[in-house]
Amino acid sequence: MGSLRTLTTAQADDLRKALQGAERRSGLRFGVFLGEPSGSRRHFAERLHTALGEESADAVVVFVDPGGRALEIVTGRNARRRLSDGACRLTAMSMATAFSAGDLVGGLLYGIAALGEQATTRR
Repeated sequence: MGSLRTLTTAQADDLRKALQGAERRSGLRFGVFLGEPSGSRRHFAERLHTALGEESADAVVVFVDPGGRALEIVTGRNARRRLSDGACRLTAMSMATAFSAGDLVGGLLYGIAALGEQATTRR
């Protein structure tokens, strides 16, 4: 999911591997979208999540607009049972810290791993 065109091939590969690892460990579906939202960022992130259709209940979408300095994490009904709003908020704060230091990929890799791990421990 999402636009990985702003990343190098190696960075996109690392991100795909992180997403696959989080999915394998947790059993949830993870997606990342990098880019500008169409409309409000929260509404856009929710539309991305809804677009997953039947998979949306078990999905986590991470939306990042690097230019707009925006980050949203949307969880589906089943995923929310294992990833509380507080856990998502703490992960988002850590990701935002990395982003503000200029480390977009590091922040994404950390966030995906952290969300996957938290979802796994609450399985």
